[in-house]
Amino acid sequence: MDKVVSSAAEAVADIPSGASLAVGGFGLCGIPSVLIQALHQTDTTDLEVISNNCGVDDWGLGILLRDKRIRRIIASYVGENKEFARQYLEGELEVELTPQGTLAEKLRAGGAGIPAFYTATGVGTQIGDGGMPWRYAADGSVALASPAKETRDFDFRGTTKPYVLEESIVADYGLVRAAKGDRHGNLVFNQAARNFNPLCAMSGTITIAEVEELVDPGDLDPNEIHLPGIYVHRVVALTPEQATDKRIEKTTTKDGH
Repeated sequence: MDKVVSSAAEAVADIPSGASLAVGGFGLCGIPSVLIQALHQTDTTDLEVISNNCGVDDWGLGILLRDKRIRRIIASYVGENKEFARQYLEGELEVELTPQGTLAEKLRAGGAGIPAFYTATGVGTQIGDGGMPWRYAADGSVALASPAKETRDFDFRGTTKPYVLEESIVADYGLVRAAKGDRHGNLVFNQAARNFNPLCAMSGTITIAEVEELVDPGDLDPNEIHLPGIYVHRVVALTPEQATDKRIEKTTTKDGH
């Protein structure tokens, strides 16, 4: 099945207000910036976003956040986005901060058909015991806090200890970026961009992939495919200009050069 659509605008046109989006990338590495820009050009709002972070103030998911199009975020960290921090602390945005490995597994499990799993991460903290501020009131008090999660003791590898039950994530849409992809949706990610992208693709009920290089079915060596096309529903081929339009969150040079 040929899954290529003509444009990013066409690919995101049916995303409704109130939808949940699993968005790939880490910092600014491997983010589906073209799909995000296309969604920004619609009137879609009230979104719930699941992503490792929320871009920066003027790039990636940050442009949706800036224009108050995101209602709730499940993320691992705030990062360099000052507007993210401001909205959260001033009670304008609901944020469920989640340990990074737990977030990755919640996405993967959702794609694998696993409704929940136990993990040692978060035991004895507000992650497991509850009380993590999800939304602040305007006066700085906690308006909404996380509930306590079920815990259970397991004898694992000869040691008995408690584990926290975490529910998996299944998003309405997954938005990802790949270095290469074929018309059937098989994807190859470039080095560190193989971070949350495969997991967000798995989590999405409908997954849309923007690809820097589109090839025909059979051109990809099966051994180099990182994500099979079964998880991908729409493919957008980027122009050379779009493929090279990338940002660096922090630039580090050697010896000050």
